[in-house]
Amino acid sequence: MSFYKEFLDVSTRVPNGLMVELGSGAGFLKEILPFIMTTDVVDTEFVDKVFSAEYIELEDSSVSAFFLLNVFHHIKNPRKFFDEVERCLKPGGRLVMIEPANTVWGRFIRKHFHHEPHDDKAGWEIGGSGPMSDANLALPWIIFARDLRIFEHEYPNLQLIRYQPHTPFRYLLSGGVSYKSVTPKSLVKFLRFTEKMMNPFNRYLGMFVTIECERSTQMLRN
Repeated sequence: MSFYKEFLDVSTRVPNGLMVELGSGAGFLKEILPFIMTTDVVDTEFVDKVFSAEYIELEDSSVSAFFLLNVFHHIKNPRKFFDEVERCLKPGGRLVMIEPANTVWGRFIRKHFHHEPHDDKAGWEIGGSGPMSDANLALPWIIFARDLRIFEHEYPNLQLIRYQPHTPFRYLLSGGVSYKSVTPKSLVKFLRFTEKMMNPFNRYLGMFVTIECERSTQMLRN
């Protein structure tokens, strides 16, 4: 829920217009943002439209914000995705993604206790034939940290304005790996306070990272 509240905060800082969640699955972002358009590659009762993040079936400059939660590291061809995001976003619109963080702690946990692959030596594209099953947990770090200069050169109109690791412990204690929560609800506020105090160390300990890009108000290339 705290991740969705982060999306809510961003929604107050973007131009008026359509907001879209990509890869909604059975999520409940609509409970936080009732006006959001939910989408996925699979048609379910929870989504408004069905399309791929690499082929977004929306008009040019029609979207104020795209929100993705644990979706980007499944996108097979990120360049197609960025092309579509750049095309669809309004000037000043935002792309906001919450993804696995390639910190020392996050990398250790996911390499040893998570079923999805983590390859920080890989390129941008992900192999495989499954629309959702194939992944690289390191992909957000690869593009927005290791290869940031390449991203900035290829997509000058999508300006990275935030790369913020966070949430070192709540994910694990809430059952994020084992799916069995070991945290009583009475301790949740204490954990949030503890994590807030540990902000200076999140570059090493964060399990997740928020990535926020803003569509330039002036096109810097054709």
